Formats: sequence, C-alpha cells, structure tokens
Amino acid sequence: MAAVVAAPVAVSGCGGTDDSDGASATASAAVEPLPTRKTRARAVEPVAGESAVYANLPTAQDAGQTTTKRSSSSAAVPKLKRSSGPSSDGAISKAEVLENGIALPPIEAPEEVRLIIEAGNQIARTPYLWGGGHGKWLDTGYDCSGSVSFALANAGLLSGPLASGPLMSWGEAGKGKWITIYSNPEHVFMVVAGVRFDTSGNRVTGSRWQSTMRSTGGFVARHPAGL
Repeated sequence: MAAVVAAPVAVSGCGGTDDSDGASATASAAVEPLPTRKTRARAVEPVAGESAVYANLPTAQDAGQTTTKRSSSSAAVPKLKRSSGPSSDGAISKAEVLENGIALPPIEAPEEVRLIIEAGNQIARTPYLWGGGHGKWLDTGYDCSGSVSFALANAGLLSGPLASGPLMSWGEAGKGKWITIYSNPEHVFMVVAGVRFDTSGNRVTGSRWQSTMRSTGGFVARHPAGL
C-alpha cells in the first residue's frame, strides 16, 4: 500500500471501557506515513472453499488442434471467478480470535480483510491512548478511531486517520459483506469477518479483538465499497 501523509485531524475521545467514551480534541502533529510493508513473491495455490465458475473451454477442433496435440493458447486455461462474498460455512468464512488475542483471517477472506486483520494484530494489545494514532501512525497507544483508522489504512482503504464522527459518513451505508464499521460521535468499532475490533476489549481480555459482539444501538453502520 502506498504510504500517505494526512493533514491534522480532529480526534474522538473514545473510552477504554465497554460503553463509556470521552470528549474530543485536535491533534496538531501531521500524521507520519504507514511504514512500507515488505512483500515477497509466493506461489499461489487453489484455496479450499472458494466458489469458481469455469468458462466454456474450447474443444480440440475449435482450437484447430488434433486430439493428440494440445494448444499452447491461454484460451485453453480455465477461468476462475471468485465469490463476491463470504459463504454460509462459518468454518471458512469467519475469522478466529485466539487465546492470546490475535485474530486469524478465514480461508475465504479477500486481501483487504487479511491486511486489516494483520494491522489489527500489530496493535491489538497496545494500550488505550486518547488521541493515539492521530498524530502519528506508529504510536505508543491508540484510541478507538485511531485503531480503526490504522487497520483500514493498512489495507489501502483510508488515506489518513479519521475521528469517530467523520467515520459516521465514511464509505457506504449499512452493513458490509466482510467489514462493518459502527460509529457514533463518541466511539467507533468494527466487525471484520465476524469478529469485533474494539478498544473496549482491552479491559476484558487485553486485546482489541473480541469473538463476542456488543450492542450496536446508537451506532451508524458503514462499510467500504464492495466489502
């Protein structure tokens, strides 16, 4: 993901308890870019559980070949089309939260979901810090909107940190297939592949990742386009 630098933004004072949140403030420092992720080539293997649609393959006669000679044309390669959303099988479509507070992405997860979970794991056990993640990406702690912004930015879905208020109108309305952000003027959390990423979880298990849900009353549901 290309690193970007955001202008100073307002930060929301989301609290570290299950349902209580604080006031708002303004971060004066410009946000440092996310560190460039190191990538390496890897072999791509078929993923179990993915739905696929095969295009009509040409016959030997259609390709102008005899049955004893295969065409080298790429037209003879089956075309696969990935399912647009998670399947009904939770074993391969829902993330898992381990006892150590780290989340594992499901087999079916698209790349953006994997990157969000990867970023969430990096800061899952960092302390709650009001305004954290708004002055700089790599901070000693994160508040609710700083946490959500960090994870979304790592997947290339957000160019800079947003407070909980602006996140109420970010993306598209309603629940997403893979990602849903629940926001109000004082707090924000998100559900990724069926598990909750929420600063309130720190006081429960020591991690922002939670396998249990919380009430969404009073929150606006938003989601990234297509996810």
